[in-house]
Amino acid sequence: MYLGIDLGTSEIKAVVIDGEGQLLALAGTALTVSRLHPRWSEQAPQHWWQATSDTIAKLREQLGAAQFATIRAIGLSGQMHGAVLLDAQDQVLRPAILWSDSRSTEECAELSRRAPDLQQIAGNLAMPGFTAPKLLWVARHEPQLFAQVATVLLPKDWLRLQMTGLKISDPSDAAGTLWLDVARRDWSDTLLAASGMQRSQMPTLVDGSRASGYLLPAVAKAWGLSPDVVVAGGAGDGAASAVGIGAINPGDGFLSLGTSGVLFVVNDCFRPNPARAIHAFCHTLPQRWHQMSVMLSAASCLRWFCRLCSVDEASLLQEVAVLSVDELANAPLFLPYLSGERTPHNDPYAQGMFHGLSPEHQRAALAYAVLEGVCFGMVDGLDALRAAGTDVRQLSLVGGGARSTYWAQLLSDALNVRIVTHVGSEAGGALGAARLAWLAVGGVEAEVCRKPPQQDQFDPQPQRHAALQPRLQRYRDIYRPMPPLAERQ
Repeated sequence: MYLGIDLGTSEIKAVVIDGEGQLLALAGTALTVSRLHPRWSEQAPQHWWQATSDTIAKLREQLGAAQFATIRAIGLSGQMHGAVLLDAQDQVLRPAILWSDSRSTEECAELSRRAPDLQQIAGNLAMPGFTAPKLLWVARHEPQLFAQVATVLLPKDWLRLQMTGLKISDPSDAAGTLWLDVARRDWSDTLLAASGMQRSQMPTLVDGSRASGYLLPAVAKAWGLSPDVVVAGGAGDGAASAVGIGAINPGDGFLSLGTSGVLFVVNDCFRPNPARAIHAFCHTLPQRWHQMSVMLSAASCLRWFCRLCSVDEASLLQEVAVLSVDELANAPLFLPYLSGERTPHNDPYAQGMFHGLSPEHQRAALAYAVLEGVCFGMVDGLDALRAAGTDVRQLSLVGGGARSTYWAQLLSDALNVRIVTHVGSEAGGALGAARLAWLAVGGVEAEVCRKPPQQDQFDPQPQRHAALQPRLQRYRDIYRPMPPLAERQ
């Protein structure tokens, strides 16, 4: 059996699969995000470790101690870009600055000035969510702490350090730092120097499907596992989800509807197109890359609205499903930019908005606007991918949003592509991590990474697609780049 652990922003999720790839158990533990200041987003790594231990205990209870003890390997998946800063004794110096944090806007401009070849080497624009600008921010605002930084780890790799005692990452996750030469799949001394960093402060790189180490005896004992359990290199959450859904060959693609929204398409070579805020990263499997459009708030918009209205998602979606055609056509419009936006705007100051409210609008109409606004954000991402030379006619849907058939159909209608869901789609990166664990102990790629059985298929409805186009245009017309609030006062 194989264990996959996914360190998300809102949850630690873990799964166990058997030697046939069947999902045997799934468990999770919620996480919270600290927002001490506007545009800040942090988490304490110690909370990740406690949540991981709690999730492991839940899996062991589900399977029974004897069956759980037969696990052979563990794979890791995680939220990308986060900066975990360690001192010379490997102690955490401050809370991790997350992918959704946008405090380092000025540092992005500084990094671009210091490294004129940044886009060609890293394949991406300098954006506040990436790791390198965060270190420039720390150097400027917390210089005494910056002087103590001996190692920078990405979130999943800090979990690995607790599990194995080793500092190791993989190319897919490292590509999101702006320190990697993405074509060469190795650290760039030029980009590191532009951030005031050195190669010695970086973890060793291994492909995600290869072994990175073994469980520490104390961890193995606490979890009820053998110390011979292998820990695979793992992947950033996007690449891990790709492995979980079987998106491993050029042209394969998926749509992830989680805290953020991702359109992911596999490439056979490095194809950067930073001008449209498209990400070009390494895949976690050898000699493959991928392009990705990213919106910073997706399913998290629906969770936010549910909290605001004190209603659960299932009940709210039932209310939306019975709206009439006229009610849909006259619903407000929603900009899903609750945390700024990446593709296609690269605008950390973009703000969320309901537009066109009237006294006649009820909660269900606003909820529909939220679902539709996320879909329109995905349309913008798909258009950017197409402008970068990548096109798809079918996308697999993964992540928590995959549970809603209504949302899946709306995505198909908006994008005008077939959407399919698979058995276990909601497991996302955790399933991919478990498959990487299997590969690390001798699994054959073609067998391990096959597409899971299809669960549902949603074909675009031409009439509904046509009806959405005027609303899409108004949605795009509403957005206007805004300077920081301080500059407007």
